Amino acid sequence: QVQLVESGVGSVQAGGSLRLSCAASVNLGNHRYLGWFRQAPGKECEGVGAISGAGAPTVYADSVKGRFTVSRDNAKNTVYLQMNDLKPEDTAMYYCAAGPGGTYLSRPLDMSPYNDWGQGTQVTVSS
Repeated sequence: QVQLVESGVGSVQAGGSLRLSCAASVNLGNHRYLGWFRQAPGKECEGVGAISGAGAPTVYADSVKGRFTVSRDNAKNTVYLQMNDLKPEDTAMYYCAAGPGGTYLSRPLDMSPYNDWGQGTQVTVSS
């Protein structure tokens, strides 16, 4: 089983930026989708952004499109979530997840295909 460890816990004021990192314990190669998800108190978990094994394409939730960027460094077994122009509604626990190997995901922001998850990291945006 793959262990995923997020880092980049942070608090920031609205309009600020944060970058989250997620390091995998094994070489994921270039054949597994990596996704970022978030869950705010009292709300369902939602997909934020995802990236294919090769690094493209990427897909984003409408709520973060143009503000968040997902990237990956396969040599470092790490995926990143760059978050700009943060808003209070971005406050949530953020999780990274790895999809199954060698599988195309038609809906990469859905949680169900992902079988390895990190422990989560809190992001708080104050107004």
